[in-house]
Amino acid sequence: MRLQGYNRDDWQQPQKVIESLQIRPGAVVADLGSGSGYFTFDLARAVGPTGKVYAVDIDRDMTDLVTKRAKERGASNIAVILAKPDDPLLPTRGVDLILTVDAYHHIENRVSYFANLQKYLRPDGRIAIVEFDRRASFAGLWGHYTPAEFIKREMEQAGYVLQREFDFLDRQSFLIFAPRARAQNLAPVAPADGPVQNEQTTK
Repeated sequence: MRLQGYNRDDWQQPQKVIESLQIRPGAVVADLGSGSGYFTFDLARAVGPTGKVYAVDIDRDMTDLVTKRAKERGASNIAVILAKPDDPLLPTRGVDLILTVDAYHHIENRVSYFANLQKYLRPDGRIAIVEFDRRASFAGLWGHYTPAEFIKREMEQAGYVLQREFDFLDRQSFLIFAPRARAQNLAPVAPADGPVQNEQTTK
């Protein structure tokens, strides 16, 4: 279960995170480590009725909770997946975006885990990681954080390149990666607050 803390909306800025991802209506998105669904329902609104959001977690209590909440809200574009610790069990037809928020530090054998995720990404698919860093004092007390430089190094080892980095969150890094083999064919996301990392591919 993800840390949420008090007044989370104030520091998490979920709407700005969603806007920065530039999710198109009809997109297929995975909320990896979805917990109680903090981002799941915002993602469902972003993809619209023709899109799909997979709420993925290894905790059955959390997946049952999101299932219940989605049914209560009539959110028919949300599907819940009870994942394995080493595999999110996403559909083989793939997703456009995998978002993981405050869950990266929970994943074991991260290099092999994220290398395996490439099979679930569509040709222009991306992985967005929002993770507590050293600025998050309360997360640091329990070791619930990962320095951004560690994430960048591990994702590079897993076969990804950094596509975007945002700096508007005051206690979390916000990084977007694309598979290295496909990155040269991707145009970077339109500028927001962070620098474009692969400017040479701008079309």
